[in-house]
Amino acid sequence: MLACGLPVLYTLLVWWLSTGVVVLLVRLPRRTYWVSLVGVTVVLALALWGLAANRSDTTVFAAYLSFTCAILVWAWPEMSLLTGLLTGPWRQPCPEGCGPWGRAAYAVRAILYHELALVAAGVAIIGATWGGANPVGAWTFALLWLMRLSAKLNLFMGVGFFEDAFLPEHLRYFRSFFANRPMNSLFVVSMIASMVTITGLVRKTLSADASAFEIASFALLASLLGLAILEHWCLVLPLPLTALWNWWLRSPTKSVGPRQMRTLKRSSDCT
Repeated sequence: MLACGLPVLYTLLVWWLSTGVVVLLVRLPRRTYWVSLVGVTVVLALALWGLAANRSDTTVFAAYLSFTCAILVWAWPEMSLLTGLLTGPWRQPCPEGCGPWGRAAYAVRAILYHELALVAAGVAIIGATWGGANPVGAWTFALLWLMRLSAKLNLFMGVGFFEDAFLPEHLRYFRSFFANRPMNSLFVVSMIASMVTITGLVRKTLSADASAFEIASFALLASLLGLAILEHWCLVLPLPLTALWNWWLRSPTKSVGPRQMRTLKRSSDCT
């Protein structure tokens, strides 16, 4: 039980702490962004080195280290987006009067560079871990990428709530690409796929013939997926998840529901 419980607690701590640090750095004055970006670039290099150094290590410690390094690699494209360094060639709200396909085209242009940065980070992780017996880093990054892609698509297609506190002022135009509806069909598909996947991970974690490395690895991944599922539910239910980071924030936070989102968009014709 301890072998399964520790990865869960560790994942919760890393998720809470890493999210809080990113929120804090992004809410600092914009003149400090270059310092943050230099810092996360150094962290990126160290994390890739850590993944490469542990790619053939199948100890429990190596599972934790590879998991952590993958999340640190993820921090670079995340910070590059939130600071506005890498967004896309379109840096304005969705134009008035565009239809669904037009909105999709503008949305892609709004985050294109960020998506390319994610691809580059994923390729770097694959290169760092290629040929090794420890795939935890690659699996962790793949899971983060898939669930973040699912969240982006669900926001685009329309959900009931959006955590406005996590979006910096200079990126508020992103909201103009979100559709106005309480839920969409993709959300159901996302949740079914996620539940099937997490069930498989839990079964592997609890398998009688699983090694200590496999138990730690699958428990870490299952915990991370469970948190991603929780974050997805926060898109359709008014769950006060941001309360976990209130002390990192300098101003009150609130969830933006469908009615408020409609008032924040430039035009309802853009949905």
